[in-house]
Amino acid sequence: MNCVVRKVTCFGLASLAALTMSLGASNEPALLKSEFIFESAPFPECHASTIAETKNGLIAAWFGGTHERHPDVGIWLSQNTNGHWTAPIEVANGVQSPTNRFPCWNPVLFQQSNGRLLLFYKVGPSPSTWWGMLTTSTNAGVSWSTPRRLPEKILGPIKNKPVQLRDGTLLCPSSTEGDGWRVHFERTTDLEHWQSSGPINDGRQISAIQPSILFHRDERLQAIGRTKQGKIFEVWSEDNGKTWGKMTLTDLPNPNSGIDAVTLKDGRQLVVYNHSTKGRSPLNVATSKDGKQWTQVLELENEPGSQFSYPAVIQTADGLVHITYTWKRLRIKHAVLEPRLFH
Repeated sequence: MNCVVRKVTCFGLASLAALTMSLGASNEPALLKSEFIFESAPFPECHASTIAETKNGLIAAWFGGTHERHPDVGIWLSQNTNGHWTAPIEVANGVQSPTNRFPCWNPVLFQQSNGRLLLFYKVGPSPSTWWGMLTTSTNAGVSWSTPRRLPEKILGPIKNKPVQLRDGTLLCPSSTEGDGWRVHFERTTDLEHWQSSGPINDGRQISAIQPSILFHRDERLQAIGRTKQGKIFEVWSEDNGKTWGKMTLTDLPNPNSGIDAVTLKDGRQLVVYNHSTKGRSPLNVATSKDGKQWTQVLELENEPGSQFSYPAVIQTADGLVHITYTWKRLRIKHAVLEPRLFH
């Protein structure tokens, strides 16, 4: 299958479609690859994956352990080398002392334009009491700095990747669950000094967390994410995320489960989400030209009663879309899409 990925840039669309059909993907021609990152691991459960592209290729992380909230839950990582994922290794944990350990949560990988790879994650007994952590790598994830705690009241990106603005500012989509589910945004230019927008919703009319940030051609930013109201929320900014308008609900359903989204190179917006108001199946992909009208283009999973959740999505330099997501809390799955073949 690796030949498919390499030949995308030199094959015409007709040839590419024929090639994917010959590999058994005729029902979903845009789906070039679907695979597990690992078949077995030293942890029974895993969740909340993240993915990034480095100079050495793809890298993915997630939290794994006995079960969510268990103190033994750590952050695990795998790299895609020569088309194959390496065995998972633990790169961070919540050990505070020889007798005290807290669970880890929601890692977020981000490749900065200066070459530094960032890994944000949370540590603490629960989402309402956790704190933000950061470790960095200068060699594409081969080794990592000593993890450090982020400043007081700064959590970092809560589930989904930050974005880097034209001036180099890192804008992080964040949220809190302690006093109602509320969204806020954090920004930094040096990873040392941070500013927070404060909550942009009251957490009651719309209970929202875990935003993703999208870019629009009119210079506006859009954030979309998870709610308790049965639909994905949206909110817009006209000043690069310094202030935000009124949060409203989109037409896309949401079963109170995490989503992720990305702005494609051709200007389209892409979201990965559960097209359901109850239950974390199916898992779907939709696109939009304006961030308002969404069209379903792909179904990644559909098995009633099972859980396919917490997607992470990026577009790599070759134009392909890569998605990782939780597969039944047992494994992390990786899908590769060709967005030019969306129907």
